[in-house]
Amino acid sequence: MRIRLLLGILSFTIVACGGGTSSTADSSVSDGGRTDSARPRTDAGGRDAGSVDASNPLTDPEAGPPAGNPAAPCAIPPEAGPEDVSSPDHVIGDGTPASCSGDAVVAAVALGGVITFDCGPDPITITLDRPAKIFNDTGPRIVIDGGGLVTLSGGGTTRILYMNTCDSDQVWTTSHCDNQDSPQLTVQNLTFIDADSRSETEYDGGGAVWVRGGRFKVVNSRFFNNVCADTGPDVGGAGIRVFSQFDGLPVYVTNTTFGGAEGYGNTCSNGGGISSIGTSWTILNSNFAYNHAIGNGGNPMTAGTPGGGSGGAIYNDGNTMTLSICGTLIQHNDVVQHGSAIFFVSNDHTGDIRIDKSTITGNTGGSWYPTYPQISNHDDTPIVVTDSTIE
Repeated sequence: MRIRLLLGILSFTIVACGGGTSSTADSSVSDGGRTDSARPRTDAGGRDAGSVDASNPLTDPEAGPPAGNPAAPCAIPPEAGPEDVSSPDHVIGDGTPASCSGDAVVAAVALGGVITFDCGPDPITITLDRPAKIFNDTGPRIVIDGGGLVTLSGGGTTRILYMNTCDSDQVWTTSHCDNQDSPQLTVQNLTFIDADSRSETEYDGGGAVWVRGGRFKVVNSRFFNNVCADTGPDVGGAGIRVFSQFDGLPVYVTNTTFGGAEGYGNTCSNGGGISSIGTSWTILNSNFAYNHAIGNGGNPMTAGTPGGGSGGAIYNDGNTMTLSICGTLIQHNDVVQHGSAIFFVSNDHTGDIRIDKSTITGNTGGSWYPTYPQISNHDDTPIVVTDSTIE
């Protein structure tokens, strides 16, 4: 099935099975009561407004695909752009590669604040033997900036980065840990490789990065060959797994690549690239390619199966959430069960999907595609598509 959607909004009416009500997907569709903070902003003439420069040091890396979509058609709103790191609180390294160890990364991340690296002039890979963990009282702003030279590796044995406002071991800072405004964590100009969270049991999923609470943003970064649980009905995010963002504000993903070429893809039961529950996302000028959702049986899992296998690139589940994608390539991802490109199931039937200036093509496997090929969603989920190709 080939669908090309170019120059304008496609409006359509969806009639739910079993005599349910119909819903029209157009530019005025409800987003479950959320503000427009999850949407790229435009001025009165429809042009992008308030954009910032998100200079990307990983457009021509020495190894691996570049960060993001090189065509980069979408403007970046300030809240989705890189953070200022000109006055760091902590610098990892003294100018030599030997000074940039996994232990040094773990120690610096525990201190929080703005963190940069000084490991010499050449690209470097730093291997961790345990996750670097955010302490919730070291913010409110925490930034980890690799300058385009630093790769953090899990060495095939460990998750790389962990933040959880509801983990008492990381310090409770409010009485409402599931909805607090900090820490505000940004990772930028970094590459995450060879992370493996399959040994995690309490906080599973999130092969490279696992986040709950506060705010989270990724800019100019890459995720290669990360893995999380092989099976399970609702575990996922080989690259990133996120829960409970403050006031339902979105996670921003800007100029970032998950996989990007054959041999670099990320693999998990669900969500080969990213996974979340009850979390909104705004994804700009990014690239999801050659990622894999390898579980079996879906969610809820079919009797006799371990569950999973949905969302080759993106897996969104839960209540009251939105997914906004602009200037992004989603291609050559694969699944066993549903949503070879995107799996988006809002349990309370709120929220919507908006796709602008993007290409979704060549994703394979799975079933249950009620409106578009490669996207699995409830029949009443509004989907607005502009200037995009889905085929």
